[in-house]
Amino acid sequence: QENARVIREGLTEAGLTCFGGVNAPYIWLKTPDGMGSWEFFDKLLKEANVVTTPGAGFGPSGEGYIRLTAFGDAEKTRTAAERIQTAIQAL
Repeated sequence: QENARVIREGLTEAGLTCFGGVNAPYIWLKTPDGMGSWEFFDKLLKEANVVTTPGAGFGPSGEGYIRLTAFGDAEKTRTAAERIQTAIQAL
């Protein structure tokens, strides 16, 4: 749950809209500026070196979101959140 908190708080501080991560290890992030989920997935992969899951893979209602997971190493989670924040600032 600590990893989920780190992700959620870091992305919220960056001005992004997040859902989940309170009682579950998954955080849903609304893509910025109407960007498609695959487009944002590509941006984060190329610019932040962070792998996410495009929401479109979960059906039509998932479009416009990406899903992040809180499973993993605490330090790598913090690093990923910081990299996403930096990529967002470049928008």
